[in-house]
Amino acid sequence: MPIVNATTARNNFFKIMEDVVVTHEPIYITGKAGNVVVISEEDYRSIQETLYLISIPGMREKILRGLNTPLEDLVEDDDE
Repeated sequence: MPIVNATTARNNFFKIMEDVVVTHEPIYITGKAGNVVVISEEDYRSIQETLYLISIPGMREKILRGLNTPLEDLVEDDDE
């Protein structure tokens, strides 16, 4: 993860935003009062959704079971 200080981040704010959105790589910004991590909105929403899904009892196991199920073992849904 790239690390920049607050002054550099302020001087290159729009470039940093563009880089984060395009590369999906967070940027770590250091400052006197503390540090922050800049991530894209898309990545933030993805993290939030993942945290929500794994907070549901049993969901993590169901997802893992589904990921390990061969495609030929899946049943097609007739409702679509």
